[in-house]
Amino acid sequence: MTQSMIYALDFDGVICDSAVETAITGWKAAGKLWPDMTEDRLSEQLIDRFRRIRPAIETGYEAILAMRLIDRGDDDDRAVLTGFERNKQKLLDELNVDVDFLKKLFGETRDNWIAADFSGWIGVNPVFPSIADKLKQLNKQATWYVVTTKQERFVKKILSANEIELSGENIFGLERNRSKADTLIEILEGHPNQQIYFVEDRLPALLTVMTNPKLQSLKLQLADWGYNTAQDRQEAVYKGIELLCIEDFLKAK
Repeated sequence: MTQSMIYALDFDGVICDSAVETAITGWKAAGKLWPDMTEDRLSEQLIDRFRRIRPAIETGYEAILAMRLIDRGDDDDRAVLTGFERNKQKLLDELNVDVDFLKKLFGETRDNWIAADFSGWIGVNPVFPSIADKLKQLNKQATWYVVTTKQERFVKKILSANEIELSGENIFGLERNRSKADTLIEILEGHPNQQIYFVEDRLPALLTVMTNPKLQSLKLQLADWGYNTAQDRQEAVYKGIELLCIEDFLKAK
């Protein structure tokens, strides 16, 4: 008997093209910390620049700090990408706040936007072309999970708005306070002797999983339509990680 496929999918950058929404939420939240970042100053140019440096961001709250760095305008895109971790810590020190504070601020800012204008919020969180149909197809022939650093309530809202069904038990988000590697170990333990595909758009996440001895059986795939750079894609191939294009993902059985 043929066993069904098991997919563990990242959300932002694999299922949902959330860059515009993340930039706007980041700016709105940053305005509560830096009063000069008023909403009327947020431009398409700043949002476009955020999309270019989006590969540096692992978790949504970091968009608050990224938008501040972009607004300061004292670095080019490459400098923001390579220096993000260092500059992120400088801003945290400057604000004298911790990561949990920023996570709460980011989530509440998003909640307020959703309460005030749900259709507008959904409109800037589109799923990538044909992905919704692919996930509906997977529901008939495979088992799939979402493994993300996004808060689960936002994942559920976006899936529901696109009429994509997925049990809450299959969504592993920020609230779990667990690494993606630990989540993947749990999924692996629930599906012994089955091939699990981990589709992720951030190379650092894949490299971390790759070094975990408990996860050597996973098939790692870098989604080239997500938030990664040409250098990321080149390094992935060099490290033996499959570079996955959206056309191949859509037609995979």
